[in-house]
Amino acid sequence: MKQDELAQSLKAALGGLVEDVVFFRDEVTLVVPREHIIEVLTYLRDAQGFDMLTDETCVDYYPREPRFGILYQLNSLSRLIRLRVKVMLSEHDPTIRSAVSVYRNANWLEREIYDLFGIHFEGHPNLRRILLPADYQGHPLRKEVPVTVEENAFSFNRARIDAQKPYATE
Repeated sequence: MKQDELAQSLKAALGGLVEDVVFFRDEVTLVVPREHIIEVLTYLRDAQGFDMLTDETCVDYYPREPRFGILYQLNSLSRLIRLRVKVMLSEHDPTIRSAVSVYRNANWLEREIYDLFGIHFEGHPNLRRILLPADYQGHPLRKEVPVTVEENAFSFNRARIDAQKPYATE
């Protein structure tokens, strides 16, 4: 089945559960309202054979609203096709239901999104930081977080860098 045929068949099958079907550069993206994400993912897994969640990630579209896009990259191993599912979330209510009940490997992916973007996954079995220390304040991949750079120390610039650090010791 070609990707454009997949887009049309999914649009017909899912009807009101999908806001939009985008076909761009031979890739299909279903845009789904957050209240229907579990229904859509379950249908795609059970009825369409998308048996593998290869990735779940987040994009911060700041200053645009809705601000956050949650992206699910699905594969059908038997049909050798890929599909993206996208849910847009408001900055003022960045919550969505957890996909762990549909794809178990969403567990760590959602923890990473929570840690780096601050998206809350309702019903997640263990939603806590996975990359940063538990006492870390904020979510570093949000665009309002200032970008800071710390110069790496090599043999040619080590003395200059150590002189800049208030905690440098001789």
